[in-house]
Amino acid sequence: MIKWAIIFGLVSLVSGWLGFGTLSGVTGTIAKVLFAIFLVIFLIVILAVIGLIHLL
Repeated sequence: MIKWAIIFGLVSLVSGWLGFGTLSGVTGTIAKVLFAIFLVIFLIVILAVIGLIHLL
């Protein structure tokens, strides 16, 4: 998922540099959403691992 966020971020930068403002905004938003989803899943996994360590 982080791979797709990076790809959309790069597409956003390139399209913004080439003057495609709408495409840049859309791909930037997609990259932000994917990165936020990645962070939430990452934090859930970290908390689950910490919880399992405390149970053992």
